[in-house]
Amino acid sequence: MKRIILLFFPVFLFYCCGEPGSTSQEPAAESPAATTESSQEAVAEESLDLSAGKKVYTTYCLTCHQNDGLGVPGMNPPLAETDWVTGDKDRLINIVLNGMFDPIEVNGERYAGVMAPHRDLLSDEEVAQVLTYIRNSFGNQASAISEAEVAAIRAKG
Repeated sequence: MKRIILLFFPVFLFYCCGEPGSTSQEPAAESPAATTESSQEAVAEESLDLSAGKKVYTTYCLTCHQNDGLGVPGMNPPLAETDWVTGDKDRLINIVLNGMFDPIEVNGERYAGVMAPHRDLLSDEEVAQVLTYIRNSFGNQASAISEAEVAAIRAKG
């Protein structure tokens, strides 16, 4: 049913991606592997305090990139275990601030969805929080992103 909805309402996803309170999907039952991953994320949250970033993710990112960070095949790329997330910080910050309108390839798969800019929706602090959360969730392990790093990219336009 979810795939049918996504096939018929891609415009809906474009407009709701980034809109607060647009999470209406049912959570899936957790497998033992998911429980282990949740435990690892909990440990990461304790050491980095990712709770604020998780809240921003839930509000603005979850609709398109999903609860597990795996995205939507062909439309919205995964955030899990990809160098788009764990690699170049400036590129990642720029995508969140300015959006992405061209198709991209992530982990060998092509994605044609549009990511709306969040420059006017999120503060530097919120961008830093959500990107630090993403860079340390979904199987990712990467350094934190600071508010100052976000401010520097925002200033460049």
